[in-house]
Amino acid sequence: MADIVNGVDVNKALALAKKFLPHLESSQAAVPAPGLGGGFWVGAPSAAEHDGYVYLAYRLRHPVDLGRGQGVVIARSRGGVSFETVTKISKDLMNAESLERPTLIRTPEGKWRLYLSCATTGTKHWRVEMLEADNPEDFKESTHKVVLPGDKDWGVKDTVIALRDGTWHLWGTFHPLDTPNEEDRMISKYATSKDGVEWTWADGVALEPRKGTWDSRGARITAVHFAEGFLLAFYDGRASAAENYEERTGIAVGTSPDKFVAIGEKPFAESPGGRGLRYFDLLQLADGSFRTYYEMATPDDSHELRTEHVEL
Repeated sequence: MADIVNGVDVNKALALAKKFLPHLESSQAAVPAPGLGGGFWVGAPSAAEHDGYVYLAYRLRHPVDLGRGQGVVIARSRGGVSFETVTKISKDLMNAESLERPTLIRTPEGKWRLYLSCATTGTKHWRVEMLEADNPEDFKESTHKVVLPGDKDWGVKDTVIALRDGTWHLWGTFHPLDTPNEEDRMISKYATSKDGVEWTWADGVALEPRKGTWDSRGARITAVHFAEGFLLAFYDGRASAAENYEERTGIAVGTSPDKFVAIGEKPFAESPGGRGLRYFDLLQLADGSFRTYYEMATPDDSHELRTEHVEL
């Protein structure tokens, strides 16, 4: 592996990334799978901290013949491990065929935002809608607004959002709709905003698949860490349509938020047996330490949500 990739010292980036990457022997189950067997999945987490609580938004999914992504749960915890449910947002409330990864964030004005990935009914299209409320338990009663509509050529979902120095940063997963039955392909793009509502997409692709590698079918950014002098991204990758829903975690680096380059020739994190470990999320706590959350496949083919505490 080259010492410098995309302007970043790879050894330095890897040293930091390895502190965040899952160490399964020290992980804890945060939310169990909603059932036994394939398709019974919990995960796609997004965490935020406020007033001594960790708030966690995550997706509940059942097998396709039982309704796919049933809804999104908002829960809270004093320690970041054992959660109590605050509210649930159903796919019916959002007029969606399924719900995928949410993004939960608190604005500088003290409002709460929930960005929801919504499957447009009867299509392969995805859009992102935003709910805003004074408190997380009030999301169900709030109005919702389409903020990332996608278009006839692309569906957009699975946002990662960060607010730094007055600028909103967003990385979204785009799925091409040009070829029937090939819509699982995915790339990541980058956008900015002054208010978190109206977004401007940067030119080009923030992270794209690499031909002939383990991530040749898709690359979905799931977390971004602003380090000193560079940015570190964690992403989901897979090599084929057959690996859909069982993506594994990779690492990408860059010096600007609009362009990342993947490093390594194999995944950096996967479940035992080489199966899915995806939607890695990284939360910095008030005391400077971190919590990671991720969705992981279990031996019975269900998925559970796990967490780890990280001290740098």
